[in-house]
Amino acid sequence: MFTYSAICDVPEETLVRMTVWLLEYRHRIGTRTGRRAGTVRAQAKLVLRWFRDDAPLRHLATEAGIGISTAYRYLHEGIDVIAEQAPDLHDVLARGQQEGWSHVSLDGTLITIDRVAARNENGHHLWYSGKHKTQGGNVQILADPGGFPVWSSPVEPGSVHDIAAARNNCLPALYAAAAGLPTLTDKGYQGAGIGVHSPVKGHNLHVCNASYNMLLTALRALGERANAELKQRWKCLRRISLCQPHRRHRRRRNRPINPPTRKLLRNPQ
Repeated sequence: MFTYSAICDVPEETLVRMTVWLLEYRHRIGTRTGRRAGTVRAQAKLVLRWFRDDAPLRHLATEAGIGISTAYRYLHEGIDVIAEQAPDLHDVLARGQQEGWSHVSLDGTLITIDRVAARNENGHHLWYSGKHKTQGGNVQILADPGGFPVWSSPVEPGSVHDIAAARNNCLPALYAAAAGLPTLTDKGYQGAGIGVHSPVKGHNLHVCNASYNMLLTALRALGERANAELKQRWKCLRRISLCQPHRRHRRRRNRPINPPTRKLLRNPQ
């Protein structure tokens, strides 16, 4: 066996900010000094390494010197703390208008997950996406004109179409900002409403409609990179599989106890 050092290519400023957020969270819930198994900085490193490298929790727990259950709790705490810092959509659109954005791009992406048994009222798998042929969660991503993601919606089941997810989470706010900040989308959002521009469907289109589609596609070209940038940068978003270790632990608990262990349990020293 040998040891080695590695570098996580996340900026130091991001680690510091994450540490501050977690420290504020611990103060808010009344955590006393020295009562946690890991330091705030160790928890921040664990969360960011999971996001960046999708590292197994058992490895992160071992490196942090904590138990696997504590690692899961630290990770979920970190996710909740990050979610609290998410900007409001109205604030994002107001900032875009102040900075003179020409438009915003809206697109949906599927975050693949492990199989979920939940079904909808029709008896179909709730989280199964017929478009992607797998189970996952539908997340709407809003990008600025340069293609940088500036807002993401709450997750919807994979069976929910993009336009339905947009209606549930962002279309009302986009309508209010449509006068000075139009929204560009793909064909899946056709009929979304005022201020939301999508390509015209069909073949052998009139030259006006074909030109409109070409210009719209050219403007959206940079916005298309937002989803790819998120999944390439934060590898955990390619597939969420946080429940697998729990199944392994359950199988271990169901294994028969060997005779020496049974004797020790009956007659503890």
